Amino acid sequence: MSNNFEKYKVTTLTGIALVVANMIGTGAFTSLGFQIKDLHNPTIILILWILGGIIALSGAFSYAEIGTHIKRSGGEYAFLTKLFHPLIGYLSGWISITVGFAAPIALSAMAFVAYFPYYHLHPKLTSIVLVGLITLIHTKSLDVSSKFQNISTFLKIALIVCLILIGIWQEPTFQNSGFVNNSNYSYIISPAFAVALIYVSYSYSGWNAAAYITEEFKNPKKSLPIALIGGTILVTILYTLLQYVFLKHVPIDELKGQLNVGTIAINRMLGVNYGKLLGLAISILLISGISAMVWVGSRVTSSIAKDHRFWNYFKVQKNNIPQKALWLQFAISALLITTGTFEQILIYCGILLTISSMTTVLGVFKLRYQRKDTPSDRYKSPLFPFFQIVFIILSLWMIIYAFINSPYEIIVGFLNILLGFITYLLSERLYNNNQKAK
Repeated sequence: MSNNFEKYKVTTLTGIALVVANMIGTGAFTSLGFQIKDLHNPTIILILWILGGIIALSGAFSYAEIGTHIKRSGGEYAFLTKLFHPLIGYLSGWISITVGFAAPIALSAMAFVAYFPYYHLHPKLTSIVLVGLITLIHTKSLDVSSKFQNISTFLKIALIVCLILIGIWQEPTFQNSGFVNNSNYSYIISPAFAVALIYVSYSYSGWNAAAYITEEFKNPKKSLPIALIGGTILVTILYTLLQYVFLKHVPIDELKGQLNVGTIAINRMLGVNYGKLLGLAISILLISGISAMVWVGSRVTSSIAKDHRFWNYFKVQKNNIPQKALWLQFAISALLITTGTFEQILIYCGILLTISSMTTVLGVFKLRYQRKDTPSDRYKSPLFPFFQIVFIILSLWMIIYAFINSPYEIIVGFLNILLGFITYLLSERLYNNNQKAK
């Protein structure tokens, strides 16, 4: 009997929505407060966000090229397995399973509670219940997932555009004329700038989302580059303008270390009553980002489950939906919500994702070397190798300074990779034992 769910394929529009929804989430409304603690200059902050967009776009060009050659869902796991070695692919997949999606899901759920203005919600319990409900929605079908994603992402973009227009039109309630003119540009080469770039890179994480569902597109060769590059450019513009509005309307001292930066800015622009309404809107629309990450993240687990016996339990089930993988991701997110602080999770997650994506971008060099004559139906990154070199250098810069400034989070991150290596060995042993039994 044919099944309509099995025939459903994702459109280019949904791919763009998925990228935008993955990118616009917690970081857009929260990370500014952490950046401003060490970088006290608004101009430097705006440069930081533009640079974050350039890094993300450089990655998007690279992933679009690799993804139109290796047309398999799973993102870094699928790419690195094919380009380098199954162990490297496995470790990148392990990072995606343990923190790549579960951590941002946890952070977004925590931010949802922080922005919710009307009732005192239990932060951890509410966050866990929210993630559980969204996970349940994505166990139904691709059609349901796509519609939910498109609608929630459209509303999110509409809200951000409204905030930007209001912020640009209104005058600030305090004297800050010329705040983007007086700058100490020496901040740009400081360790504090490099660490702040980690926060921004986390905010831009998700630019690679479409690469995780390559096999679910109707036309991957066309849709994947458009989704990755188009979504990243759109978010870079929105992010930079949104941070400009926040900095324009709120004194720096009021932003330092604050999680609900958006609410603070809205209260300044529109007053407390309207601020509560828009705070509620931001809170609800963070659901779009959680939804996108829940959808995409589970595909990495199911992709690994095809190749490694250790993960066989999490293979795709009925209707092409990886239901068990979805619930595993929920369990990891719940654990992170229960045990970690917002800032610790953010740094820990950001560095591991940077390592994984940097390794993937290196794969473009190997792909070009292996295939001197790229077929005409494959996407080619422009100005090769300019964008790849930019991505790799800035990624290494962030990793080095993160180790200097946040050694505890970095050590925990590398212990996570070590644990992944152990599970790889276990998986290989299971495979060898099975082969001997035959």
